Amino acid sequence: MIEIKNIKKSFGKLSVLTDVSLTVQPHEVVVVLGPSGSGKTTMLRCINFLERADSGKLTVGDMTIDFTKVSKREIHEIRKKVGFVFQNYNLFANKTALQNVMHGLVVVKKMPKAEARKKAEEALAWVKLEDKHDYYPSQLSGGQQQRVGIARAIALEPEVILFDEPTSALDPELIDETLEVMKNVAKRGITMLVVTHELSFAQDIADKVIFMDGGVVVEEGTPDEIFNHPKEERTKQFLARIIATKTLSKKIEG
Repeated sequence: MIEIKNIKKSFGKLSVLTDVSLTVQPHEVVVVLGPSGSGKTTMLRCINFLERADSGKLTVGDMTIDFTKVSKREIHEIRKKVGFVFQNYNLFANKTALQNVMHGLVVVKKMPKAEARKKAEEALAWVKLEDKHDYYPSQLSGGQQQRVGIARAIALEPEVILFDEPTSALDPELIDETLEVMKNVAKRGITMLVVTHELSFAQDIADKVIFMDGGVVVEEGTPDEIFNHPKEERTKQFLARIIATKTLSKKIEG
């Protein structure tokens, strides 16, 4: 389980998260929707300590920490439990696909290189990149790079994987292959917290959908409740705008 309670985060005078709480149960897929600037990415980055929350509590599995008192050792332990798939891949340009996946196993988990290599090879095969071990990021498409990022997260065997808009940097024709891999991750029973604008993914895969705006959770529920019976006016406005934008895009492509 992953749970955040009363997380707050400001950048100077700008309040980005104003008392956010949510829970993700084991093996659950939770999708977070919301407009740009709503605090979605900041929330994920606080969970993995890429940003330091000003206050609040975080529980991952059997470990609970207070953001105001957390130690370096606790941050290291949390990062071993939480995988992160970045919007812009965040691969090492000077390392091959295999070396990128091995890196966390060797550095974070202190795994012997031979064992790390085996796990990395298995993870790359799982995302259908078994023939790209020796390719550098510059030799891979955006979709392939993102799959390396997913393999890197899977290989660490975390208790939860955070996905920060994993398809937003991809060309439209590459989005489907990444979403397919993510669906397979979900089928493995891996706990996932996903920030995305891909409504079809949320409808197909999510156990719960959360809508954020203005640094707070506006509404949450099952995909059916959020997409077909939203209660909050702000949720209705957001969904209508997203659907209208996607419909226009399809007309232009057609």
